[in-house]
Amino acid sequence: MRAMVQTDFGGTEVVSLRQVPESVCGARDVVVEVAYCGLNRLDLLQRKGPGLIPGFSLPHVPGMDFAGTVVATGSSVTSIVPGDRVIADPTQGCGSCSRCSVGDRAYCVSPRVLGGNTPGALSEYVLASAESIVRVPEILPLAAAVTLPTAFATAWHAVHAVGALDAGETLVVHAAASPVSLAAIALAKRAGASVVAFAGSDAKLAAARAAGADLALRNDEPDLAKAVTAFTDGAGAALVLDHVGTDTWRTSLDCLGIRGRLVLLGNTSGDQVSFSLQEVFHRGLKLLGAGGYTSADFVAATAACFADGLHLPTAARFPLEDLADAWDVLGARDTIGKVVIAP
Repeated sequence: MRAMVQTDFGGTEVVSLRQVPESVCGARDVVVEVAYCGLNRLDLLQRKGPGLIPGFSLPHVPGMDFAGTVVATGSSVTSIVPGDRVIADPTQGCGSCSRCSVGDRAYCVSPRVLGGNTPGALSEYVLASAESIVRVPEILPLAAAVTLPTAFATAWHAVHAVGALDAGETLVVHAAASPVSLAAIALAKRAGASVVAFAGSDAKLAAARAAGADLALRNDEPDLAKAVTAFTDGAGAALVLDHVGTDTWRTSLDCLGIRGRLVLLGNTSGDQVSFSLQEVFHRGLKLLGAGGYTSADFVAATAACFADGLHLPTAARFPLEDLADAWDVLGARDTIGKVVIAP
């Protein structure tokens, strides 16, 4: 089968289109013909250097998120049949350790991550564990379904499982046109919350409003926290999601009201910050880390999306052989929604 294969670390030149052996289906696995693969920033980071996910080795086929049609199932698989339209949780896990036994595959002792340390979906076919598979309703096109897995599961984990957002509360999101932030906006509005979104361009602000943001502000405007305070009639935000890090840390703290929660789920601008412990405990703030989502988060997030027709916009779509161009678009950080490959 055709697949994009990474053979070294560096730029787009280290990945090329090759013929590789077709996937062999184990007893608890399924083989899926890939219709679409959604790109993630992890793909870029692992192309540039090793060390992000234990067990990564070269040669490697990237690609975490996919949507497609099942073509084969293992001998022990009864819940999925050939012809099913599916997506999958890319965090596969070993299936037998103490973390996997409670549905916390993100902290598996021997993690298996599609496109992370096992062959991914930038190929014609992909092998996945049957327990990670979720059927896609016929009403939802696969081109829309491919935008769901990592973005919405991550957002659900941050907004609901960790952030415990309630109806009537106000959520603040940074980098509002990123996939995770757009997903968080949609999920927060679904839960009956208000949303204030920060982004770097008018086009990205428009995307945040389209996703449901009640107030959208340029992140270079002065005193964003003051605007949040005014929007909340002096209360401040109940919850802030921050996956930017150093550059937005101070603003995140300033936006929070008394007993507010700051959920940290990334550090694209850096991970070194300073703050006053006294400020945190006097204001009753909660600083919460949102690591990998759980299996329950993935199921809940996809169910919510299926029920309400939620999905992300597609920023651009490329054929498999034009992966280098797709990565350039993703790396420019100017996209709104997901960059998608159609093998």
